[in-house]
Amino acid sequence: MAANDVILAIRDLTVRFSGIVALDGVEFDVERGKIVGLIGPNGAGKTTLFNCLSRLYTPERGQILFEGHSLLTFPRHKIAKLGISRTFQNLALFPTMTVLENVMLGAHSRTKTGFFRHALRLPPVAKEERFIRDVAMESITLLGLEHLADHLASGLPYGTLKRIEFARALAGAPKLLLLDEPAGGLNHEEVFQLASLIQQVRERLKLTILLVEHHMNMVMQISDKVVVLDFGRKIAEGRPSEVQRDPEVIRAYLGDRI
Repeated sequence: MAANDVILAIRDLTVRFSGIVALDGVEFDVERGKIVGLIGPNGAGKTTLFNCLSRLYTPERGQILFEGHSLLTFPRHKIAKLGISRTFQNLALFPTMTVLENVMLGAHSRTKTGFFRHALRLPPVAKEERFIRDVAMESITLLGLEHLADHLASGLPYGTLKRIEFARALAGAPKLLLLDEPAGGLNHEEVFQLASLIQQVRERLKLTILLVEHHMNMVMQISDKVVVLDFGRKIAEGRPSEVQRDPEVIRAYLGDRI
């Protein structure tokens, strides 16, 4: 694998909380343009790893390289500008704002005018607001939500809210998209539609996606590679077909029943 094919490199990542090991020397690469599924039983360390990538947590040891640069040298508010966007397990939308307004929030990392210019409503601000609106509408349209653009987020179906959060993450024009349990709470048909949508978005936007998800069928269907964590350790990595047959993975999910 050529070095320039790797957009994200995790090296010896270790995180402890009050002596409890959440991540224990985890290492893997994410290749540019690929979908990588990150799976494991509850408490395996998946969300902890996402929080390290978002700079919400600082690891005790190890390195996170994004396009060859250490993420650990950047504060959390700079991560979106680097080209990393994220969705969350629990929806983080504003119910009293419209769908368009919620998605526009995701595009603010692409602006350059500062607080002073915004406060005075100087001409560059109006130009950037038009740009943000256009960018948000592109994401909304891509995800088939244009008919809801002016609708308040409040009262919309859960599956639609998940799609709005997806659109907001895309509005930041990420190079790497972190999807945290995007299928959580969705019914079978919605999961099927989401899987297809993720693949379409990856192809159209040439995105790299790191996906944390409990819905195994979806992960195995759309992932180019799967990484498996258990009690903070990486126990398997490879193509979906390989990982599904791995004895360590079977043991982690099924325990003594194998």
